[in-house]
Amino acid sequence: MNNLNHLAIIMDGNGRWAQIRNKPRKTGHQEGAKVVRDITIWCAKNSIKYLTLFAFSTENWKRPKTEVDFLMKLLLKYLKKEKSTYLQNDIRFKAIGNIEVFNNPLKDMICELEESTKMHTSLTQTLALNYGSRDEITRTFKKLLKNPPQELENLESLIAKNLDTCDFPDVDLLIRTGGEMRISNFLLWQISYAELYFTPTYWPEFSTTELSDIIKSYKKKERRFGGL
Repeated sequence: MNNLNHLAIIMDGNGRWAQIRNKPRKTGHQEGAKVVRDITIWCAKNSIKYLTLFAFSTENWKRPKTEVDFLMKLLLKYLKKEKSTYLQNDIRFKAIGNIEVFNNPLKDMICELEESTKMHTSLTQTLALNYGSRDEITRTFKKLLKNPPQELENLESLIAKNLDTCDFPDVDLLIRTGGEMRISNFLLWQISYAELYFTPTYWPEFSTTELSDIIKSYKKKERRFGGL
């Protein structure tokens, strides 16, 4: 039976969920935030050590300014509200991506939550914020070029150690909700041998029951990593 240490989820379908109900897109994002809480607590209680959620991509800045501004406010509100959830459930919070572009209250809240939960061990929940895998890899190479390695024999390991996810294991299972079947520039290095699962369920309707069923299916798969 396959172990599941690192689960990654592309949380897609908030806007479409709202639109088919003739509701504003922001309603979908608000409902989606509630699902984040449910899924995170479930993972903490079911021995999943790492949960990485694609919350805001480097490409999402292309959306209307009103929606982007709302998402930033919603993120700050979520982190403030859920701080007690992290503390009560022994959940470590991390953010990956370039957060320097965010406003100071949001950056401060991210740093505060990372600091206050850094010793927690039940689950590491990571939000990918202003994250794109190509941007991550580009930033990694810029770091390496500032202090070029003397030898290139262990370059792959050196790259991995300088990614945003340097202290995480590779992803075992990647789930995308919302019916789309693409990776969208998410954790391209880290999912090289991950199992992929695409569900038509919109994120606001995604449940712990469906997650449990997906994981049961994952654990039955034979993962050969290129071998026999």
